[in-house]
Amino acid sequence: ALKIGVIELKEQELRSGRHSPYFINSGKFDSGRSMNKLTSAYARVIREHFQKDGNFTFDVLYGPPYKGTMIVPALAGKLETVHDPIRYCSSCKEAKQHSDEGLLLAAPIRPGDRVLIVDDVIADGWTKKGAVKFIEEQGGEPVGLVISVDRQEKAHDYDFDTNLEFSAAQKFEREYHIPVVAVATLNDLVKVLERQQRDDGEKKKVLEKIRAYQRMYGV
Repeated sequence: ALKIGVIELKEQELRSGRHSPYFINSGKFDSGRSMNKLTSAYARVIREHFQKDGNFTFDVLYGPPYKGTMIVPALAGKLETVHDPIRYCSSCKEAKQHSDEGLLLAAPIRPGDRVLIVDDVIADGWTKKGAVKFIEEQGGEPVGLVISVDRQEKAHDYDFDTNLEFSAAQKFEREYHIPVVAVATLNDLVKVLERQQRDDGEKKKVLEKIRAYQRMYGV
């Protein structure tokens, strides 16, 4: 991700208004080789966390538009075996005007289907909450969320009941009672940069900024 610029080591203003010293641009997983590496990583953590006795604990992969839409077809191919086909789907943000397909793309979500949500990152959690609502409207049951990177930073709303601050991923887990699993975390990025910054002065400066950002917003 660092090599191909998915993780951009420069300051950017996030949708939250925070000024982050790094940015995740998953749209740069734009080749067969990079998507293969990405979905191999997703497949590894899905097998670890959402497989029991050799069987997956979900029936359908759902990728929210638009990053999830790109990921789930390739991921289904990684997880599928000859005897175990993997259904996947996504949705449009607006219903098609000249089709009877409505919002759903690819496989249908059937009543009672266990649905695993697959997306890139979690920031404020609104996209993921919309995904849960959409799945439930189709009659499905969300059973987990898998993301590529957990930024591990404070959510934007304060939890008055516990007097504690949680990350967006933690708040999502608490609200919907389903696990959130990340392929990588900000701590993983810090470990990589710690190795690389020994021979790279610019990365050393970025690492110092990320550590300062962690002290301010980290969970």
